[in-house]
Amino acid sequence: MKDLDPMNIPTLADMLIAHERIKPHVHRTPVLTSRFINGLSGAELFFKCENLQKAGAFKARGASNAVFGLTEADAMHGVATHSSGNHGTCLSYAAGRRGIPCTVVMPHTAPQAKKDAVRGYGGRVVECEPSTTSREAVFAEVVAQTGAEFVHPYNDPRVIAGQGTCSKELVEQVDDLDAVIAPIGGGGMVSGICLTLSNLAPHIAIYAAEPEQADDAMRSFKAGYIIADDAPNTVADGLKVPLKELTWHFVRNHVTDILTASESDIVEAMKLVWQRLKIVMEPSSAVPLATILKNPDIFAGKRVGVIVTGGNVDLDKLPWMNS
Repeated sequence: MKDLDPMNIPTLADMLIAHERIKPHVHRTPVLTSRFINGLSGAELFFKCENLQKAGAFKARGASNAVFGLTEADAMHGVATHSSGNHGTCLSYAAGRRGIPCTVVMPHTAPQAKKDAVRGYGGRVVECEPSTTSREAVFAEVVAQTGAEFVHPYNDPRVIAGQGTCSKELVEQVDDLDAVIAPIGGGGMVSGICLTLSNLAPHIAIYAAEPEQADDAMRSFKAGYIIADDAPNTVADGLKVPLKELTWHFVRNHVTDILTASESDIVEAMKLVWQRLKIVMEPSSAVPLATILKNPDIFAGKRVGVIVTGGNVDLDKLPWMNS
């Protein structure tokens, strides 16, 4: 792994600048609670509803910070990225707000709803095979053709600074949190949480949640170096990507533990939230609750912030329809 340039590591100041920059373009999302789910978990859970964010996911924060932070010269050729869905959708949203083009390389297996969402915000979709190798090769061709500014889904200091604004809001909305937990794929949201809480509330424990069938971040955390799976298979389609050097920096320095959940536990947690909180969340967003319910001893009696990262689902292919 290449050495990380300290100049690329976003700071608290970067997060605070991002917070002001993106205010006109994102929602300050609500926090919901459920007495029933608290009873099941033995903890007090506070669900930060980024599924109600612009474009349906927390990634509107990082994407907006990157797009609106560009100079006019850098913005001229537009932006491009590779994404399983939400980052591509959110980058298309932000680019549309600024009036610049956006190209998104997506696996052909990505939910149709997410492809449609990218196009709905004016983005162009270029499809690839469902592997990191294919995704990065096709993307290199796109950048060569367009000259667009690359906005990485998570290994980008502008994106991480933007994602850090979510936990800034959370600690302003909920007092005395003991822990915060979020899903982890590439680690953009978790890195944003680490950036913000290590500076503003260092006493709050940070947990990451991951599918058992895509547990490369957990294995990396235990091994002490990045382990990358090329094409894991999980219902949590937003969590199939590996850590990169920038997100790994935050994970290894600030995360307390990475917990995993089975596919069936993830689907059951998703159903539970739909039923009890009356909100639409996607499978990736259900992984934190699934791990909380699986590990009651860790969270018993604690006040826990749970990041509901997105709500972009294909309503014709819900994961329990064939179960």
